[in-house]
Amino acid sequence: MKIVVLKFGGTSVGTIEKIKKVAQIISNYKKKKYKVIVISSAMSGVTNELIKKSIEISNNFSNSEHDVLVSSGEQIACSLIAGRLIHNGFKARSWLSWQVPIVTVGSYMNSRINLINKNKILKYLKDGGIPIITGFQGINNENRITTIGRGGSDASAIMFAKFFKAEKCIIYTDVEGVYTTDPNKLKSAKKIKVISYEEMLEMASLGAKVMQPVSIQDARLNRIDIEVKSSFVKKSGTLITQRSNIVNNKIVTGISSTQNDSKVSLIGVKDKPGVAAAIFKPLSKNSINVDMVVQNISANGKDTDLTFTIKTEDLNKTQKIFQKNKIIKYKKLIFEKGVSKISIIGVGMITTPGVTFRMFQALAKKNINIKVISTSEIKISVLIDKKNTKKALIALHKEFKLDNKK
Repeated sequence: MKIVVLKFGGTSVGTIEKIKKVAQIISNYKKKKYKVIVISSAMSGVTNELIKKSIEISNNFSNSEHDVLVSSGEQIACSLIAGRLIHNGFKARSWLSWQVPIVTVGSYMNSRINLINKNKILKYLKDGGIPIITGFQGINNENRITTIGRGGSDASAIMFAKFFKAEKCIIYTDVEGVYTTDPNKLKSAKKIKVISYEEMLEMASLGAKVMQPVSIQDARLNRIDIEVKSSFVKKSGTLITQRSNIVNNKIVTGISSTQNDSKVSLIGVKDKPGVAAAIFKPLSKNSINVDMVVQNISANGKDTDLTFTIKTEDLNKTQKIFQKNKIIKYKKLIFEKGVSKISIIGVGMITTPGVTFRMFQALAKKNINIKVISTSEIKISVLIDKKNTKKALIALHKEFKLDNKK
């Protein structure tokens, strides 16, 4: 059985006219003799509106009822898609998570798909039907509806591709694919034809909004190839696949940048075992995400300077935490807003010497000062003044020849 899984994001089903277009895309695959499984998100804006209602009704709305409420958005979208396909002469119906069923484990609002019962869907496919299945949700062992986190419809599609051994898993969205950098920030950004799971995971975790990191991790673990493409234009998209499938002479695949980071520096901290844990424990307890971390030991070996980055909206909370913390002794506490993290990402770095030098030199030529540096196997990140973000993107895009056509 030749199965394709098609997932449509919120912007793709955002209006009645767009849903009509989605139905046409689905019918085109059906005409190519595919057995089509459709996963749909809620119409754009609906989930946020439902969350807003929960906040208005209660300042302590339960997590289990939250999942019941927000999962209703996908139900509406799936019914409308199925209705249009029936109008066009196809056999189609909507399937809610409990009707399949899609079995999840974990907590409400953040569950993971553990099992998909294939029997009913396989029978429906063999009978010529097109199942339109609610993404983002499942049921737990208590038969309660659960959701699998924002962006979870991608994860739903990937797991359906896994359980049904689909030939293709295509994520339809409002962009034509994954770009070398944000095309809204840099007009010379190019669409990437093929990208590895690892590179896409880094780009997603650094702010690329095409897919959620957890979905890419699911695809990587299950070796599911994903194509990301636009539901609005008939153009090829970006294939996300395993590294061994890629023949690529690019050292750097993409560049990401952040918009709302701040730098925190503790100067003259007494260097002793457990000091770093004592600094970051209260931040963790207050759900403050720490990103880049750099520690410098003084020449006498007794003091250390520790610098890290956080989101600017967490700055006031962080300041209060350190002011109340009597355990950590330091000489000075410095906060700096208006910084941006620039990262170059690419598996080609692993086997190519001199990448770090080229990055630093390209920034130096534009008089861009580097405040913090962090690296991994396929990523180099630097912290710079936010005002220099676009200048840095242009310089690095040019330095690593990402302006060139692929």
